[in-house]
Amino acid sequence: MNIMRCGGYGMRYEVIRRLAAWDGDEVMRLNAYVAIDEERASSDPNYKNTLNFILTLRDLGFKVIEKPIRWYTDDSGRTYGKANLDMEMGLDIISQSDRLDLIYLFTGDGDFCSVVTMVQNKGCRVELVAFANVSARLRREVDLFIPGYLIPGLLPTTPPFAGAPPWGESGSRVRGVCTKYFLDRSYGFFRFMHSFGKAWVTDTRLEESPYTSVFFMEKDLPSGVNPENLPSRDYIFEFTLTEGEKGFVAADIDLVYKY
Repeated sequence: MNIMRCGGYGMRYEVIRRLAAWDGDEVMRLNAYVAIDEERASSDPNYKNTLNFILTLRDLGFKVIEKPIRWYTDDSGRTYGKANLDMEMGLDIISQSDRLDLIYLFTGDGDFCSVVTMVQNKGCRVELVAFANVSARLRREVDLFIPGYLIPGLLPTTPPFAGAPPWGESGSRVRGVCTKYFLDRSYGFFRFMHSFGKAWVTDTRLEESPYTSVFFMEKDLPSGVNPENLPSRDYIFEFTLTEGEKGFVAADIDLVYKY
């Protein structure tokens, strides 16, 4: 499953590198799998953006695995292209896992469930990062699922604008999930990731937690969100951080995605 076509278009690959090395860990390998239309590459000037994208990945230290697109014609005469990158990716994960303690897997494809189980049984931890259309089974199989929307700076907030405060500062746009909601009082709390850190330390009162709590009122929720369904980790919200008497308050709340 192409992560760029499933909510990840525009994500910043330099952030992936920082995420992998946030705790001083040695990054052994950064693999990126790209399908290439060789015919277009040789004849279409507009295809240069794809080739430049590959060069940018290599500049950032990614090993780019290219697979040519093969073209087929179905029974109705429709032509379609296919590049089986999943097999390449799965084989690399298995063969390289012996030398790794942690793998960040960027995909939503449930076909990787058996691969994940195999490397976990060899003692390797697998953390999944994905955006839209994520296999529910894959989410359950990995050691930790982190929606890519929540990682600071990975995917620009909407709309990005010049001079915006950095992610996590007052006035900035961030994304988070609702972790507490009091239906009888009509208010709740979002939790957002303010920095890279131990993503499993979810108690925002702890100093080592990378998360911050944000207060919100029911009246400020976007239309279409039923408060009776909250709290829920399946709703990804984007909001502006404003200063309140006891901490951040969410304003201009939008629903970005629902799993």
